[in-house]
Amino acid sequence: MSAIDHALLEGYLVRTRWFGGKGRPFEVSRVRVLAELSAPGRPDVTVYLVSVTYSDDIGGSELYQVPLAAYDEIEDRIGHAYVGAAEKDGRQRHYYDAVHDRDAMALWLEAFIMAESTGTADVGGTASDEGMSGEGLRFRRVPGGEALDPELRPSPMTGEQSNSSVRFDETAMMKIFRKLSAGVNPDIEIHEELTRGGSEYIAELYGWVETTVDGEVLQLAMLQEFLRTATDGFELAMASVRTLLVDLDQEPDASGGDFAGEAARLGEALARVHALLRERFPSGRSSAETTGELARGMTDRLEQALRVVPEIEPHAARLRAVYAALGSLDGLDVQRVHGDLHLGQTLRTSRGWRLVDFEGEPGRPFAERALPDSPWRDVAGMLRSFDYAPGVVEMSLVGTGRVVDDQERALRAERAAEWSERARANFIAGYVAASAAEVTDDTAHEHERRILIEAYVADKAVYEVVYEKRNRPAWIGIPLAALARID
Repeated sequence: MSAIDHALLEGYLVRTRWFGGKGRPFEVSRVRVLAELSAPGRPDVTVYLVSVTYSDDIGGSELYQVPLAAYDEIEDRIGHAYVGAAEKDGRQRHYYDAVHDRDAMALWLEAFIMAESTGTADVGGTASDEGMSGEGLRFRRVPGGEALDPELRPSPMTGEQSNSSVRFDETAMMKIFRKLSAGVNPDIEIHEELTRGGSEYIAELYGWVETTVDGEVLQLAMLQEFLRTATDGFELAMASVRTLLVDLDQEPDASGGDFAGEAARLGEALARVHALLRERFPSGRSSAETTGELARGMTDRLEQALRVVPEIEPHAARLRAVYAALGSLDGLDVQRVHGDLHLGQTLRTSRGWRLVDFEGEPGRPFAERALPDSPWRDVAGMLRSFDYAPGVVEMSLVGTGRVVDDQERALRAERAAEWSERARANFIAGYVAASAAEVTDDTAHEHERRILIEAYVADKAVYEVVYEKRNRPAWIGIPLAALARID
């Protein structure tokens, strides 16, 4: 089994975008080899499982996946992914992050192709000098998935934060999970079920990669349909706001920047996904005890936030009343949900909206993310995103240096607020109209829905206020304005 110096990995981790421990004291405490991959004309690739231990007051440890390609000579074409040099088998070798190496990523493509006929291909198993076994990688395919051409060209995609992605021409995209947790990744689990259920509102799942460590499954990557015509939902929304603000004399519904139709279609897409999730996963009605616990959790987060952001205090009494109303409900409908939905988790394609990234709320264990939850959590997350799009655009206009008088500033704020209100209203209307669970005019159900939306929106905005206070103080006005609107 190949060994690599811990200091070499430590030096590389702090240079990456996906390492979550930057700014914290840490050390690489253990390195294990998951697999060793090679083929004629390809570099030798070792997939490492790197354990990171923190020595600050928070402490704890994390697991990261680091696949490295080894070369005898310097490879200038991937110099930006250079990790360092180390001696192996009596000679010096140069190591590069394999995700950025087209020749290395071709090994993953070839393994997925091997798995097409049987559904699974085991690749790269090895033995350890320390008595540990490298189980190798298991490449799994979803039955009936896209047949892959071995001539597809891999290329890394930019812009990722916590994961890395590689595109195979315009056919497939592989997301490589960098930070790992034992168990089934919700992104794979949900995509598999929605793919098998024939959903047209996601990128089809073609397969995934996993291994076993100490008797537990680690899922390492997923391969899905590449959406050729996709535009990021948040970028599309901001472009709509910018168009609206170019001509302030135009009403939003008469402007080329109106987003109401897109918001309604997005609401319909979410409702269709929720309906299929109810079919494919357990769902039901929770108890009054559950709603009480949910309300107490929101109240606790509010009290903690007040200690960090005193600006919330003028709204605190109303927020407590909103959470109390939630706690008085005799239960709520629960099911599998997205769990971290906002416009940045959507793509607009030529064939309609697609929802992506079903990993759920970062930082929570997989088992917690898999628990049934209210679908109104997803709705609330999107409603908050419709507030952020005009808020971010307005702040970007302030930074242009153009002198704006009070009248224009007020009209611009009014138009932005109208855009947000129309988007929110049409999104909910589209969601309700398409949702199989919302085909009744029952007054009690309508009352429950209003309470749930208000509570989830308030809870999300409280989280945002704390986040902005700590990370982007100039943005804090966006969620504070939302708290001020809550009745």
